[in-house]
Amino acid sequence: MRTAICPGSFDPVTLGHLDIIKRTARLFDKVVVLVVINTAKTPSFSAEERAEMLRTVTKDLPNVSVDVYDGLLVNYVKQHENSVIVKGLRAMTDFEYEFQMALMNRQMLGTTDTLFLTTSAEYLYLSSSAVKQIASFGGDFSRFVPAEIHDKIRDRLCK
Repeated sequence: MRTAICPGSFDPVTLGHLDIIKRTARLFDKVVVLVVINTAKTPSFSAEERAEMLRTVTKDLPNVSVDVYDGLLVNYVKQHENSVIVKGLRAMTDFEYEFQMALMNRQMLGTTDTLFLTTSAEYLYLSSSAVKQIASFGGDFSRFVPAEIHDKIRDRLCK
């Protein structure tokens, strides 16, 4: 059985994230959506809050689980044999960064493969940062996030 690991900060989860997760779930027997703690970022939601939002929006996907990890992704991958990393790509800037990370991960672990899924066209522009900015100014961000977590995001981010 091949496991896909979908790492990210998911701060907050967007419909673009959910699209990649659902498509990955169709391709693999098991999917672990991994909230990775990135010390270079200041998140709006705690890692556990982000994981809980992900559990809420993936509850209908039986082969998807959610985990939180604080450390190098390759160390997590080592613990999950026969796994592949899946990353969503929106634009060339995403590709350049993710390609570099994929090469570094492969260099460190040797057996790590990274699969890139291009975003669906309707989410090409979408990012967690954009959602946070819209929400912080009281704008309508409902079309960008799963309905189940909209209020949680609004309550945290809207001024």
